[in-house]
Amino acid sequence: MEVEAAKLIGAGLAAIGVIGAGIGIGQVFSSFILAVGRNPAARNDVQTMTWIGFALVEAIALYALVIALLLLFAF
Repeated sequence: MEVEAAKLIGAGLAAIGVIGAGIGIGQVFSSFILAVGRNPAARNDVQTMTWIGFALVEAIALYALVIALLLLFAF
């Protein structure tokens, strides 16, 4: 296998982490909508935790993107 082909395959595999992040973001906001639907008075408390969860899940997507770009351009 050529080095260039291995780089492309590795970058593609690293980008799979973005799929997991998309699923995670969907879960976070789905849970937020359900929680507010059940108890609208607790919206402010739940919304703070929702944004923290969103930021953590989005960080995973950024890490996967950085690894994919490193594999493509740094090695």
